Amino acid sequence: MSLDGAYDPDNIFARIVRREIPSAVIYEDDETLAFMDAFPQSRGHCLVISKTATARNLLDADNETLNSMIASVQKVARAVREALDPDGIVVTQFNGAPAGQTIFHLHFHIIPRWSDQPLGRHGEGAMADSSQLQDMARLIASRM
Repeated sequence: MSLDGAYDPDNIFARIVRREIPSAVIYEDDETLAFMDAFPQSRGHCLVISKTATARNLLDADNETLNSMIASVQKVARAVREALDPDGIVVTQFNGAPAGQTIFHLHFHIIPRWSDQPLGRHGEGAMADSSQLQDMARLIASRM
């Protein structure tokens, strides 16, 4: 999919917001939802999505949406740091399929990194165990 197009209200993240699909929730407020990535690139990989916007990507979003999202990204990234003590944290966001975007609902990735551990490839890893994701979500949430 390109940078342009219609928002699909039945994309997997919209379905997670509506609680039609389970997720390992870390944090939620009126505007955003943070949860564990089911296909993590590293231990503690999580996502922050908009609960209210119908933006497919960063270029579609209004400033108010971006402001609330980046505040949540920072809050969750700080909790990831506190909970997991990584050597670094990658915060990334993809726009369009050629850039690596696979779900066309505005979202940010928070990926903890350790110097001695390779990073998995985006969209190519195995699905994580749901009970382990729930445990990780609780650990990160406890640091917020």
